[in-house]
Amino acid sequence: MNDGASARPSTRPQARAALLAMVALVVFIATALWTQWVRQDLDWVQATLSLYLHGPWGLALRCAYGALALAIMLLAYALHVDSRSPRRSGAAPGLFWAGALGLLGVAIGDSWLPQRAPLLAPLVHGLAANTAFLCVSVAMLLQSWYLRADPRWSRWAGLAWAWAWLCFVLLWLHVLWRGPPRGAGQKLVIAVLVLWLLAVAVRQWRTTREAGVATPG
Repeated sequence: MNDGASARPSTRPQARAALLAMVALVVFIATALWTQWVRQDLDWVQATLSLYLHGPWGLALRCAYGALALAIMLLAYALHVDSRSPRRSGAAPGLFWAGALGLLGVAIGDSWLPQRAPLLAPLVHGLAANTAFLCVSVAMLLQSWYLRADPRWSRWAGLAWAWAWLCFVLLWLHVLWRGPPRGAGQKLVIAVLVLWLLAVAVRQWRTTREAGVATPG
């Protein structure tokens, strides 16, 4: 009984972090989709998501960027603390947090820099956005590699690994191949990335919940 009772407090913070990450990811997805619907002044195929940060509903989308950054930080914490993989290290959560800070840089910088420092704003936006994309995509690959050695993720780690590679390849195709519409290409990368985060957050929440209610024998 003591072992079962002690398991619950140890997994509760990770479960809550994963649950909050899921909620924050849903908030971001809903807000991003809503802005695509209501902003008739922009062509969703050609316009990148960053263009929606200004104008009607721009503040809501910038807040949603903050929610996405929070989700990444919480998920990184939950995965790292709860990991049973021998490959576990601080590299993946560090990259996740760096990417989240990049997202916050985009959200905060686009709030006031375009008016106060119009020449500096594009540089800050580009640096912050590139940091977010690169750090999170590499962190996804590292985290998937860690999960492949975690026995609780044996059924899911292979899919997470392949999905992370898909996101990484799509990101570099978007950067290097200028043929497809820029808006649609960027949004495809963001969709694949965010859906990976949501799927992993759901699985992490279920894993910690199952561990929390487990009893000996």
